[in-house]
Amino acid sequence: MKTELWAIGKTNERYLEAGMEIYQKRLGHYLKFELTIIPDIKNAGKLGPELLKAREGEAILQRLQPGDFLVLLDENGKQYSSESFADFLNHKFHLSYKRLLFLIGGAYGFSPDVYQRADGKLSLSRMTFSHQMVRLFFLEQLYRAMTILNNEPYHNS
Repeated sequence: MKTELWAIGKTNERYLEAGMEIYQKRLGHYLKFELTIIPDIKNAGKLGPELLKAREGEAILQRLQPGDFLVLLDENGKQYSSESFADFLNHKFHLSYKRLLFLIGGAYGFSPDVYQRADGKLSLSRMTFSHQMVRLFFLEQLYRAMTILNNEPYHNS
């Protein structure tokens, strides 16, 4: 199964890009992984939040395929410890999904249609982070989970 992280819009900060590159490279040792950046909606500043979420939702839903398992990174999602997130991944890896997709929305979150299509929701914290920083945090946790599953010494319990 391929694991992907999708995010709306490019990252503006070089330090975040550098960190993301480190973890993407490390993840390549464990799984088929891809980071997909869904382009920002044109003239987004002229759209209200609901219309912007709807347009972003259309762009997301067009990319989905049958057999995808979609997990939204959402403040109201389930919170895991690093060990329980590794268990979650291990369980999903043994199912017959084509792709395991994690999705970071735009600044206003997700449209109702995306919420309806989602198979799960994951929260990295009760705190709010910028949707650009979440990319790096998620990649680190995905890498940490892979080291846990492979009994490697990165994670200290």
